[in-house]
Amino acid sequence: MNADVSADGPAHAAHPPGDAARHAAPSGEPRRTAPLSVVIGSLSSAQGAILPAIFAGVSTGGAGVLIGLGVGLAITLVGSLFSYVAWRRLTYTVGDQDIRVESGVLSRSARSVPYERIQDVSLEQPLLARIFDLVAVKFETGAGGADDLALSYLSSAEGERLRQLVRERRDEVQEEGAQDDDASAEPPESRAAATEEGETLFAMDGGRLLTFGLFEFSLAVFAVLGGLFQYANSFFDFDDIDERVVEQVVERQGGWIFELGAYGQVLTALAGLVAVLFIGSATGIARTFAREWGFVLERTARGFRRRRGLFTRTDVVMPVHRVQGVMLATGWLRYRFGWHSLSFVSLAQDAGSTSHVVAPFAQLDEIEPIARVAGFRLPGAGEDWHRASRKYRTDSMIWDSLAFFIAAIIAGVATAVFAPEWAWLAAGGPFALGVLNSGLQALAWRFKRHALDEAQIMAVSGILSPKTQVATRRKLHSVEIAQGPIARWRGYATVHLGLAGGEFAIPGVPLNRAREVRTKILETIAETDFSRLDGAPR
Repeated sequence: MNADVSADGPAHAAHPPGDAARHAAPSGEPRRTAPLSVVIGSLSSAQGAILPAIFAGVSTGGAGVLIGLGVGLAITLVGSLFSYVAWRRLTYTVGDQDIRVESGVLSRSARSVPYERIQDVSLEQPLLARIFDLVAVKFETGAGGADDLALSYLSSAEGERLRQLVRERRDEVQEEGAQDDDASAEPPESRAAATEEGETLFAMDGGRLLTFGLFEFSLAVFAVLGGLFQYANSFFDFDDIDERVVEQVVERQGGWIFELGAYGQVLTALAGLVAVLFIGSATGIARTFAREWGFVLERTARGFRRRRGLFTRTDVVMPVHRVQGVMLATGWLRYRFGWHSLSFVSLAQDAGSTSHVVAPFAQLDEIEPIARVAGFRLPGAGEDWHRASRKYRTDSMIWDSLAFFIAAIIAGVATAVFAPEWAWLAAGGPFALGVLNSGLQALAWRFKRHALDEAQIMAVSGILSPKTQVATRRKLHSVEIAQGPIARWRGYATVHLGLAGGEFAIPGVPLNRAREVRTKILETIAETDFSRLDGAPR
């Protein structure tokens, strides 16, 4: 009698989608996650036991292989036992008003989240979970971090059915609270019947990912090797290695380099540089393909649906009315080629960040339609831009460079006592850095500006890699003018805008302008009915 619901929507159903979801997960009955979760826990334990087993085996001499196998087997067994007990002790209950999760091995904890607090339900598939057709179900509450609920793991069909059911329950609760205000609201059954498939707004193919990866140059592989070296240092005593043996090996293997002469040594250094560039580029490409493979952003009936990931596949839906603002960012090199990234500032978190990346590597003509669908307009050529106060520019030039000038004075005085002929050189370096930093602060001031129109507020900053923030006035919750002692004396302030799920601050605004911005935004806030703004779209 249950509908067979895939990650992309219902394939075939004997009941309407809402009825299928209700039949799939009876209310009030405690349920466990999929038994195969224990297998995934065991495999994860075995994976984590590989390095300790290797190091234990190598560092214990002749019987090292058996000891290494024993260590690995012990870690795997302990991890498997813990996974089984944790699975037995975890239950979840889908109630009429909330979803409840009870867990804990030695100490029990029970968490209950009302449906009206759930922003959305996302599905995530790490590599091992995909092998067993399992998903992790995450209930996003908007608080992020430990305040969100997660169930690892359910079958893909059960995870999709649970997501559909929780969405329906949430819509029903919101609908009950809105019936008196809007009698013509769309019933939750109609919204539940809407398919998850929608209009594709942005996607990245293999060629785009390859280009993206080239700009994601990374030397993380060397950091990993350094971490492994430190880990191995706990098993090996490298101080016992004979330094003379190491010197002989280096001389024998590297002697041919010195025999090549100066030109040969330069060519060898260039070859090493090319190798580093190759490794960094390859690492960036690999990380990009792993994170962004199959990236698709769609506009569905429920909002923006984003799917991506090669090893860990994520499926996230962001309701349009939950998008609080947009952020346009770039890098110093990719900016020269016209590449930018677009993020939505949302109440829910995305991998620990308050912003959801919806177009990680795109041109402006690809980004503009996405922002427009979300209800935002990117800055144009005719904006009424306002720069920060000139006094703020002067203060930034002085205070941000003061440490360099103080260091120059100390270095000059100290050197003059012991080596007067070198005093000018000792003081000249920090002084030159201070002058350079002051110049950069003056240049940055020219690119730091904001604009306010009837619908939204925009701010731009950055020289080599500009960043643009845009927020609609009707979604701002508060506005604050902050002044320190110097700012009060000099007559400028920082404007802090209350943006749920993110931060929006405009520093160095002349005081009269800051008050003008606050007055206009407060007028919009006073006219906004937040009970309708934050509710489900109707």
